[in-house]
Amino acid sequence: MSTPAVSTRSAVAEDPIDALLAAGRTRHRAGALAASATFGGRAMLKLKHDPKQLVDSAAIPILFTVLFTYLFGGAISGSTGEYLKVLLPGVLSMSIAIVTMYGGGRLAQDVRSGAFDRFRGLPVWRGAFVLGGLLSDVARYLFASAIVVVLGMVMGYRPDGGVPGVLAAVALVIAFGLSLSLLWAAVALAVQDPAVVISIANAVLMPLSFASNVFVQPSTMPGWLQAFVDVNPLSHVASAARGLMNDTGGAGGPVVWSLVATAAITLVCGPITLRLYSKQG
Repeated sequence: MSTPAVSTRSAVAEDPIDALLAAGRTRHRAGALAASATFGGRAMLKLKHDPKQLVDSAAIPILFTVLFTYLFGGAISGSTGEYLKVLLPGVLSMSIAIVTMYGGGRLAQDVRSGAFDRFRGLPVWRGAFVLGGLLSDVARYLFASAIVVVLGMVMGYRPDGGVPGVLAAVALVIAFGLSLSLLWAAVALAVQDPAVVISIANAVLMPLSFASNVFVQPSTMPGWLQAFVDVNPLSHVASAARGLMNDTGGAGGPVVWSLVATAAITLVCGPITLRLYSKQG
């Protein structure tokens, strides 16, 4: 009695990466968007094996929002409600900036495990692997943003900018986060060690986060520290998010500076990342 043959099409469909490999065997080049989406889906599936990334995406905003609001809100702004208007947009900006490091760590792990070399041999656009990682990063950033906004609403925060202001602030913060993702991707391809990537990212992001206007206004700081806060891109992003979410009317300048910083990081790190990517192997 003969056994029904399983079609090649069905077998390939079980694994999206095998689908790309099959495309290489038949000399069909996968489209850039399709390949990027496939790699993005793979990165999302890896969260199942490394849930720490999602735990940190939730724990960081919850910890800083609750801790600083109830410990320092009354002393800094007179009430927790008033302090949330200052703190929540800042925590949104800081949380997204901090979780960007995990994308670089994931890429370094792929390089170290040899998966990266396998993917580079696929007949796809060379930037698909990096772009796919960025697509998965967007999902994590949206998750962290939702945690911040929902927690703030539960604690009594009401954005005067309404839904449009919140969405604009989230979009701006995520755009800045993606530019940092490119930075950590370049670092990952250069050092090829997940632990080193995370250490370097922490060494950069911690000073940027705390030497900023996320928690307090710089007018209370020493002059030399105020000078650093004024040029800190995270301060501009936090100020822009405050203006958009609270509809203060003064968001124009910070928004422009945030976009300038985002564009500058992207234009510098994007080509470096692709150059390092092409030199691997």
